Amino acid sequence: MKLKGYFTKSIGLFSIAFFVSTYVLSASNPGNFEGHKFPELKYAYNALEPYIDAQTMEIHYSKHHKAYYTNFMTAAEGTDLLKMPLEQIFANISKQSATIRNNGGGFYNHNLFWENLTPTKNEIPASLKSAIEKDFGSFDAFKELFTKAAMTRFGSGWAWLSVDKNGKLFVSSTANQDNPLMDVVEEKGTPVLGLDVWEHAYYLKYQNKRADYVTNFWNIIDWNVVNDRYKAAKK
Repeated sequence: MKLKGYFTKSIGLFSIAFFVSTYVLSASNPGNFEGHKFPELKYAYNALEPYIDAQTMEIHYSKHHKAYYTNFMTAAEGTDLLKMPLEQIFANISKQSATIRNNGGGFYNHNLFWENLTPTKNEIPASLKSAIEKDFGSFDAFKELFTKAAMTRFGSGWAWLSVDKNGKLFVSSTANQDNPLMDVVEEKGTPVLGLDVWEHAYYLKYQNKRADYVTNFWNIIDWNVVNDRYKAAKK
């Protein structure tokens, strides 16, 4: 019984790390793909306050995100899409229906978004900071460019930090639930950081003040997750 208890505790210690890496691994090694699953949050709804309020978190995760997942699974039922990682689907998303594109994108984008956030203040790893400084000139220059991408996205969409096919970091934005992995976007790459600028992501707390929401986003980024994604994308 003691051995069983020890084993259970050990599994628990690794569960968060496994959750964070699941989608990174599926992109680099499709053999690890075990089906499309709706993820569990690694923190409580109120954990990101005062930057993101508990009510917004609950509605955003349990209603909006869950709906994207459910709609995608319904549309994909009976097809090979259920056996394919989202990254693989996105590579040829132009051949899929609008329902698959919008809901598959919404499912993936929010998976990445929740993973990018943390209630624990953390420093950006030196290797990632160095890469950002190399590709953008300085961290402040990157931050300004990313903020501009989030602020100038008209209507609904996302701001992204991604890695292109040559291993260089770049900032872009996409409309609706598109992302840089999709063959329909102009600037393609592997996203390592994403910010949801749909109004449902911030309106309960910030109303029309998107700028305040974007500013506060910088207080809750999990730079360790971003760094892990960056390293995986560079392989």
